[in-house]
Amino acid sequence: MPLKSGTPMPSLDGATEWYNGEVTGESLAGKPTLVYFWAVSCYICKNNMPTIGEWKKQFAGQVNFVSVHMPRQESDTDLDAVKKIMAEFSIDEPVAVDGYHEIGERFQTQGYWPYYFLFDADGNLKSRAAGDVGLKSIEGTLNRLINPEPVAA
Repeated sequence: MPLKSGTPMPSLDGATEWYNGEVTGESLAGKPTLVYFWAVSCYICKNNMPTIGEWKKQFAGQVNFVSVHMPRQESDTDLDAVKKIMAEFSIDEPVAVDGYHEIGERFQTQGYWPYYFLFDADGNLKSRAAGDVGLKSIEGTLNRLINPEPVAA
């Protein structure tokens, strides 16, 4: 069963490796946060990474990004391959390697790659989506979190 809207961000504990610094849900509070799951062998994940790169530029300083590499198959456990993808797509945000799928289980990814979770500044889930249109599905929510509608007087 997927995480429900409003659910607090699950723990990021259990990574077998961290790159670019380790984070916790508490350290991300105060800004919306996009947590995204990917794997080296996932072509859809790689196809969507340029969009995440554009968002990192567009929302610099306004949104936290956390990358979680969750292996799909044995070849995905090659950490040199993970680092190569990080370099290729300029992944400079914190990257958790979820070698035992502990983080994925808490986020209830249900074995889907890529999977995207968008949390508000209070750390509560606002949107989640998987697959090739996952980013398009959460883009509107992300824009609303950054530029909320003015409240009528």
